[in-house]
Amino acid sequence: MPTTPDLSTATWHKSSYSNNAGGECIEVADGVPGAISVRDSKNPDGPALIFPAGSWGTFIATLKTDWKS
Repeated sequence: MPTTPDLSTATWHKSSYSNNAGGECIEVADGVPGAISVRDSKNPDGPALIFPAGSWGTFIATLKTDWKS
C-alpha cells in the first residue's frame, strides 16, 4: 500500500497567474521526492492532491493541448 508523503516541510509556490484579488489559485509544492503536490491557496490546511512525478507531466501536457483547442 502506498504511503502519503509528509508535506509538513514542503515549500509551496503560487501559480504565476495568481493575484492578490482573491481569485481561484493553486499552489504547487517542491521538496517531495517523486511527487508533485497541489493545494488550494485559500485553504492551505486543507487537502492536497498528490501526483506521481511522471503523471504530473502528462497532466500538464494534456491541459496545454486541451486549452489550445
